[in-house]
Amino acid sequence: MVPAPPKVLTWFLLLLPLMTCCSNIAQTHGKALIKIRKDDGGSKKKDHNSTLVLVVSVLLSGSVFMNVLLAVASFFVAFHLNPKVNKLVQPNPVASGINLLVFTYEELNKATDEFKEHLGSGAFAAVYKGLLPFDKDNGKSIAVKKLHNLVSEGDQEFKAEVGAIGRANHKNLVQLLGFCNEEQHRLLVYEFMSNGSLASLLFGPSSSRPNWYKRIAIAQGTARGLFYLHEECSTQIIHCDVKSQNILLDDSFTPRISDFGLAKLLKKDQTRTTTGIRGTKGYVAPEWFRNMPVTNKVDVYSYGIVLLEIICCRRNFEAEAEDENQMILSDWAYDCYHYGRVDVLVKNDDEAMNDMKMVKKHLMVAIWCIQEDPSFRPTMKKVTQMLEGTIPVPIPPYPSSFISSL
Repeated sequence: MVPAPPKVLTWFLLLLPLMTCCSNIAQTHGKALIKIRKDDGGSKKKDHNSTLVLVVSVLLSGSVFMNVLLAVASFFVAFHLNPKVNKLVQPNPVASGINLLVFTYEELNKATDEFKEHLGSGAFAAVYKGLLPFDKDNGKSIAVKKLHNLVSEGDQEFKAEVGAIGRANHKNLVQLLGFCNEEQHRLLVYEFMSNGSLASLLFGPSSSRPNWYKRIAIAQGTARGLFYLHEECSTQIIHCDVKSQNILLDDSFTPRISDFGLAKLLKKDQTRTTTGIRGTKGYVAPEWFRNMPVTNKVDVYSYGIVLLEIICCRRNFEAEAEDENQMILSDWAYDCYHYGRVDVLVKNDDEAMNDMKMVKKHLMVAIWCIQEDPSFRPTMKKVTQMLEGTIPVPIPPYPSSFISSL
């Protein structure tokens, strides 16, 4: 069965006879033979001559219009039937509905000086520092994320990250500026964060660690960013990989959540999703291991672990801890809370030691976030309200893991 022609082509075919006729008139220098009924009344001869002049004039003027129409119609037919022209104006399917810059690989290769300054690496990508435009004096610093594996996981991460963070716009999220989506290259372009990751500051030399009050501000800003993703963004997003390494800090130590390669976008009115386990060891919520539908409470759990790291300035797991009871930060933190020894968690931090009421409040919020049962965990909106003092922090329940050890 022969497919029906496009609508534009159909209209063109219908107009073609009329346009051909008018074109032929124009080509005979405006002369046309028109048959007019003969009338014996001489008095009407003048009127017939006037009528003839009028008809010919209309046809001549119409021929100009139809020639223009013929040219326009020809353009539309060529446009719709030429795949190369059509491809040039198609929106990029990766960033449909998103206002982002599209770069070529050559442009980003030049911007990064052939990917010279390496900032860090992950499972699927490496990040390099660059400059846009290429003027060192007036350029804007950028971070270019170059994906390694373009066959499966890497390509999926690229599409997920563009789709998720490209639709989100909040001061506590890293801004995605643009991307390169070529056959052999997948690159993402972000604003550069001068103070690096939260992990590098918390777990690095003590001299570079943010003080207690800056850490409180970082914890609150991160909570607000997750609250935005879960409840305020036009497309609800579960980050799925909240960890200290994915929280970056700008010039003023404002936290920016980054790395949306594992994120899940929820449809309208959707509250849970089924997917394979995602995230990083130590930050992964228990329900991931039970083949249960996951909700945004998996981000709440991960945030609770990050909050403990912010309070104590140590990793969530330290195999070389002096006391084996201190190896797993979440267990040790709850032991200290339960036995009234919260001060042990911040014993080397003078500012925190002088603000124990605030330390205890943040610790209680963290314990609520890491409850094994996701229904017990608060939403990120409530977490934000508790941290900011808008609502009180209730006494957290015993974790089931602690009860089983009694």
